[in-house]
Amino acid sequence: MANVTYENASRIYPGNPPVKAVNRVNLDIADGEFLVLVGPSGSGKSTALRMLAGLEEVNEGRILIGGRDVTNLPPKNRDIAMVFQSYALYPHMSVADNMGFALKLRGVAKDEIAKKVKEAAGLLDLVQYLDRKPKALSGGQRQRVAMGRAIVREPSVFLMDEPLSNLDAKLRVETRANIAELQARLGTTTVYVTHDQVEAMTMGHRVAVLQAGGFLQQVDTPRNLYDRPANVFVAGFMGSPSMNLCKARLVEGGVQFGSEVVPLKAEVWNEAKAANLTEVTFGVRPEAVTLSSEGMPVIVDLVEELGADAFVHGHTPDGDRMVVRADARVQLTGGATVKAHVTDLNNIHVFHPETGERLGAAAGH
Repeated sequence: MANVTYENASRIYPGNPPVKAVNRVNLDIADGEFLVLVGPSGSGKSTALRMLAGLEEVNEGRILIGGRDVTNLPPKNRDIAMVFQSYALYPHMSVADNMGFALKLRGVAKDEIAKKVKEAAGLLDLVQYLDRKPKALSGGQRQRVAMGRAIVREPSVFLMDEPLSNLDAKLRVETRANIAELQARLGTTTVYVTHDQVEAMTMGHRVAVLQAGGFLQQVDTPRNLYDRPANVFVAGFMGSPSMNLCKARLVEGGVQFGSEVVPLKAEVWNEAKAANLTEVTFGVRPEAVTLSSEGMPVIVDLVEELGADAFVHGHTPDGDRMVVRADARVQLTGGATVKAHVTDLNNIHVFHPETGERLGAAAGH
């Protein structure tokens, strides 16, 4: 087991001009930590993982595992094991042979391989499938075999590149819980890539959010990312449905939100005024607003019924998207106008309209 460090690490693809897929990333991952890299397509998350694995070149900076500079080492000398989106199992081999193949290549004794394979199969509930070929397994079982193949190697670091993408929704939820539980039991440092921010929020000890072009935006616990996003990008990306973000005029002591004034903490308001701002980007999550007789007018686009709750999706007169969590029995049709009222003043977010950076960050707002 080992800690992992990215020091100003960049991956630059040749071209005219050259393209930076990962841009001077600095990231420290603790020994035994489960860190999730998340971001939209083109944000460099898989490239960053492959740089750590030795499958992509590091053009600037360096990468360390356990304090050892591995920047120029081949993958086999990095003491890592990788689980890919595709299971990459040998179809002619049994489950047991697939899981133990890397150890066989190393020259490990047969009885030792059998012992390690059996232990891993026990962890993954695969004991009864050890003699089967991959074609006789479900997608979830094949993914567990791929996990088992990584586990038997007892690496310092597990690397997982969207390992659940090929599973159906129900199995994906079940398997991500199994992976998180397994990682906690093994205590192996794990770097996990996903584009699914719900997956990131439910699995990682910490989450690193990347933006297009490979820029690292924020690294924090899932709760802090949700409650205190560092900028507009993180605010809009983390959470499902994502945060409502709209331009709001600064008025005395607060911001104008439709027909109501939402008060701001003094330090936030003072920071905005000191920057000579007349408007800010105002953020509020769907659960912090409700339908009322005052607030921001919202033209309803659709109502998403979820059983106990419903999400009313619409847009403001200025065209900003707005989602309000409402009672499931709300009767609304597309084109109707309602008003969104801020009910939770402790769950509002204010950002600089040009830089996108959070206002009041130093004061803890």
